[in-house]
Amino acid sequence: MNHPAPTPTELPQPLVIATRESRLALWQAEHVRDRLRQALGGPVELLGMTTRGDQILDRSLSRVGGKGLFVKELEVAMAEGHAHLAVHSLKDMPMELPEGYSLAAVLEREDPRDAFVSNRFEHLAALPQGACVGTSSLRRMVQLRAARPDLRIEPLRGNLDTRLRKLDEGGYDAIVLAAAGLKRLGLGERIRAVFTPQEMIPAAGQGALGLEIRRDATALAAVLAGFVHTPTWLATHAERAVSRALGGSCSVPLAAYATVEEHGMTLVAALGHVGDASQPLLQVRLQAQVTGTEAAEALGREAAQALRSQGGEAYLQACASV
Repeated sequence: MNHPAPTPTELPQPLVIATRESRLALWQAEHVRDRLRQALGGPVELLGMTTRGDQILDRSLSRVGGKGLFVKELEVAMAEGHAHLAVHSLKDMPMELPEGYSLAAVLEREDPRDAFVSNRFEHLAALPQGACVGTSSLRRMVQLRAARPDLRIEPLRGNLDTRLRKLDEGGYDAIVLAAAGLKRLGLGERIRAVFTPQEMIPAAGQGALGLEIRRDATALAAVLAGFVHTPTWLATHAERAVSRALGGSCSVPLAAYATVEEHGMTLVAALGHVGDASQPLLQVRLQAQVTGTEAAEALGREAAQALRSQGGEAYLQACASV
């Protein structure tokens, strides 16, 4: 249903949130809906949608269009007035948003780490030689291969419940998932071990929720500014700047993770070779005083340049040729 278009200085009534229809996406949208209802005291509704990323399960995202497959339909809903904001897992958002859209807020991060999930083995080191591990993330693949070159890594697509079902049916000895999604859905007991950020660097934005709006929705932007968790905002902007500077797509096996503490920001990043498992994992660690978004993004660009200077340009060229 179309709602009357508000002027930029008015809040829509009701406020409609566009969301994917997976169980995790709905949990995330409901979480934001409940916070908005509390903050505004007015009606907030959900508009559930199926995206191309949800429909294409037989090919890796890097081969069929990347992260934008999960957000395009939600942006169309906003453009046509069916919805006023969209809730995304920030790691699924493209590094460059389409003209006319903006990232209005990033909420406080859940656990950013990756989780080792298995029905038979306690942790990665316990897997036997040649064990099968499921993931379709190039970032996870290159880091798993760096830690355990003997493993057989097989594709794993689908929503969280689908991935767990495939594990339970015996298709894999273990799978790697984001800890945040498991915890949000009350499935934390499925986690056998978590990888520390030193063992497996997370994806840019992992564990954080991003709120996307039309750039001309100034009244809504003012409201959502109150939802920004500043340390998460700064950290994820640094991480996303690394990815943006290196091409920012699913075809690049890139990790970036920042923490903000009293002494400043620490940013770690890694770049793997997509075609040659014998090539080393390139890594960088930087520290700086960061007080705003521009400084955070500058640190991210510095990390990207450091990876290029270690030989990353050849790694990126290999990604482009796959």
